[in-house]
Parts: sequence; structure tokens; C-alpha cells
Amino acid sequence: MAAQTHTRTQPAATGAVAATLPWWALALPVLAFAALLMLIAAPGEAQAAGDPAAGDTLRQILRILVR
Repeated sequence: MAAQTHTRTQPAATGAVAATLPWWALALPVLAFAALLMLIAAPGEAQAAGDPAAGDTLRQILRILVR
């Protein structure tokens, strides 16, 4: 049984496609990159947010990633 092919009824558009991104589509990756860059640049100055369990969790994640 042959599959049917779909043909275009209109010719393909030529030129640039205008697409807009929401503000967070650019802001979130930039913030994540900046946070990671700061951690790489000064790992000795990075501190947990006050909860000792958070620091232990971060150490475990770091230990797993370094393997």
C-alpha cells in the first residue's frame, strides 16, 4: 500500500521569516550561563544558602559530576 504525498497548494515563501521570542527565552539562558560562569570563576567563594543540607547536596552533586 503506497503512502500518499502531500503537495503544496501555494508556492514556498521567499525571504526572511519574522519570529519574535518572549523575553524569558533569552533572559533565562543568559542568567544560567552567568551563574555557572561565576561558580567556575570563584568556586571557593560559593556558599550554600544557609541550610547545611543544601551544602551537602551540592557537594554530592559535585562529587558525582567530577568522577
